[in-house]
Amino acid sequence: MIEPKVLKGFRDFLPPQESARRSLIAVIEASFRSFGFVPIDTPALEYADILLGKGGGETEKQVYRFTDHGGREVALRFDLTVPFARFVAEHRSELTLPFKRYHIAKVWRGENTQRGRYREFTQCDFDIVGSNSAAADFEILLIMRNTFASLGADALIRINHRGLFNRFLTGLGAGEKSVEVLRCVDKLAKQGLEQTALRLGEITGEKTAERILEYIGVPAQVSICGSRDSTNGGPDSMNENQNSTSGSRSSFGEVLERLSGAAGTGPETERLSLIHRYMKDTGTEASFVLDPSITRGLDYYTGVVFETFLRKLPGIGSVCSGGRYDDLAGLYSKEQLCGVGSSIGLDRLQAALEELGQAPRQGGCARAAIVCRDEAEAGLNQVLAEQFRRRGISCEVFPEPKKFSAQFVLAEKKGIPWAIIPEGEKITLRNIAARENRENLSLEEAAALLKE
Repeated sequence: MIEPKVLKGFRDFLPPQESARRSLIAVIEASFRSFGFVPIDTPALEYADILLGKGGGETEKQVYRFTDHGGREVALRFDLTVPFARFVAEHRSELTLPFKRYHIAKVWRGENTQRGRYREFTQCDFDIVGSNSAAADFEILLIMRNTFASLGADALIRINHRGLFNRFLTGLGAGEKSVEVLRCVDKLAKQGLEQTALRLGEITGEKTAERILEYIGVPAQVSICGSRDSTNGGPDSMNENQNSTSGSRSSFGEVLERLSGAAGTGPETERLSLIHRYMKDTGTEASFVLDPSITRGLDYYTGVVFETFLRKLPGIGSVCSGGRYDDLAGLYSKEQLCGVGSSIGLDRLQAALEELGQAPRQGGCARAAIVCRDEAEAGLNQVLAEQFRRRGISCEVFPEPKKFSAQFVLAEKKGIPWAIIPEGEKITLRNIAARENRENLSLEEAAALLKE
């Protein structure tokens, strides 16, 4: 016999877990739709050069790729953004810009598994393509805020501008090393302050590395030689200028003023100032902080970037991230199509909400089940069930004529709260949890009771 098992980093979902996931997705999808975003879908498998055209960094090492039976180099999508860029370029003539889309689907990365991180996982992406405005950037940020609010999750969204960081590095004479520097800073929460400082020193030299650490708000006592213990690393190791998820912190405006002084003013600071104005206009400023350490590791980001952390559980990492990628679609089209978007990591978010006791209710089971007296009545029972379904009540039909007590136990195990017992022209409803019957009911009376 073949041993039944799944690959490391992959999972099965039993009905309770999958029902909870579907409930979570329903809330997220409703938030996307409320802003006028529409759904799309793309293939799980793409040509390898489509996916790897500008992924960069460690992402390429994590991609599942192979040669198919036709000798083609193909790969499983590692995110939903790159396939979306290909989608927009291919269907440009069919789309009206600005195009607002969302896509909820599985992606695959061969990375190390850990809490809330798997090799097969679900992303919930939402993007605006065809607008280079700060208003589009802010709308994505506002969707992030509103979605987490609808889930009852207290979230803090950290924002930065990669262009402003690059301007600062150019002023230091390290502009040609910006890609390496940004990737190094992006790993700050994972590898800690000491390792980040050491690596920056290797890339740029000690003096320049010290200036970079000062720019991103790392405490001054962290030396390039690694004299400070930073084994905990992560967001809670940073000072208030780093905009930690707990304690006091500098305001958005104060941090922007400091960064402008270090990097100089330009279109990047103007963009951040306008986004800050939108925050104040909408009364949402408390949900956002300007954090110069947020860089995002993928090369296709060119403007504002952002990551989202749960205030009560910052250690689980970012649960929603994204940014502006003005040059991404240009890989597949002569027309430059700018865009901005973000992605919620559903699996990590669900793990966090479960840990906080805030996971959505496990739904999915029927509201009621019709018990079976005789197998010959299965057709009539389906007719009765359909009448309840037409009235908005989910209804299951039990197929085997077992004792009523056994069918009540079955309903309880499946999480079905009511049992329907046909009694000629009348109906008896059984409250499974209370062990009580409501007898001699008409169809309409029974339906009204079930809706309550």
